Amino acid sequence: MIRMGTVGTNWITQQFVEALALSGRYELAGVYSRHQDTADAFAAKNQAQTSYTDYEEMLTQADLDAVYIASPNSLHFDQAMAAIAHDISIVVEKPAFSNRQEMVAIQAALAQHPEVKFFEAARHVHTPNFQALSKALLGLPTIQGAALTYMKYSSRYDLVLDGDVPNVFSRQFSAGALQDLGVYPIYLAVALFGQPEHVQYYPTLIATGADGKGLAVLRYVGFDITVSFGKTSNSYAPSEIYGLKETVSLDSAGELTHVSERDAAGNVTDLSQPALANPMLPEVNDFARVLDAPTDPQNQADYRRWLQWSTTVNQVLYSLRVSANLRFPADEND
Repeated sequence: MIRMGTVGTNWITQQFVEALALSGRYELAGVYSRHQDTADAFAAKNQAQTSYTDYEEMLTQADLDAVYIASPNSLHFDQAMAAIAHDISIVVEKPAFSNRQEMVAIQAALAQHPEVKFFEAARHVHTPNFQALSKALLGLPTIQGAALTYMKYSSRYDLVLDGDVPNVFSRQFSAGALQDLGVYPIYLAVALFGQPEHVQYYPTLIATGADGKGLAVLRYVGFDITVSFGKTSNSYAPSEIYGLKETVSLDSAGELTHVSERDAAGNVTDLSQPALANPMLPEVNDFARVLDAPTDPQNQADYRRWLQWSTTVNQVLYSLRVSANLRFPADEND
């Protein structure tokens, strides 16, 4: 069993630990929160062995194999570096790190600790529906572009309208629409098509100074991908990838629960795979097989591919922000 610790007690951490339990390959060895009552409640709810309010204490005492980091974005880097220093593998919620400088430093630390693995928790690119999507694209005679959309109104935006600055809409925490919902379609584009030649971001800034929504353009050789995302309104538009007369459609570039293909004659084939018990279950199973058998050739190849995706997504997100002059305090030394 892989001994996992967690950082954060929000809904996404809850979903993650439920996926760990469903996989049957992990035990929840430690829970960290800044507040003792929150840590204790989360630990009790999920049968964790121990709760902590001191992160370093969890790293030194809980005998962890890996730690899942789901704190505000700006805290990921320091918490990841601390875990690597203790030879503990890291699963970091997307976006893993704020900028290129942090990613380079993480990779340097990993080189010094070769037994440590780094996974970015981009759940949708580990799902059977992503595999179905990838296979469908291989059958297209050519790719002529895509329109990817992921836009959901955030309840935290109500707080912004009331004059507050919640973490998810704060540049101080390396947050905003691009660093939240925007990561999903950007990850999808990178995993399917690689690194774009040029990117441009057109953000809509809100009262906090962060981007509430935006439009990104990713330019590839021969086609463009437009990416629409936001946390200040809802969109029910499907995402589409264009062939010649064929079109592959997704219900959402973030959720990826339905995939279909329309052929040249207009006939629709549903490519969707059975619904998952938990959307994080495929990724935690993937991470477990690498942690359990790191020298297996297939596991090594998959790990290298995931690491390349993470590195490229980090570069694309940073380049998009640079194109819009959207800077974070974490960028001060970049």
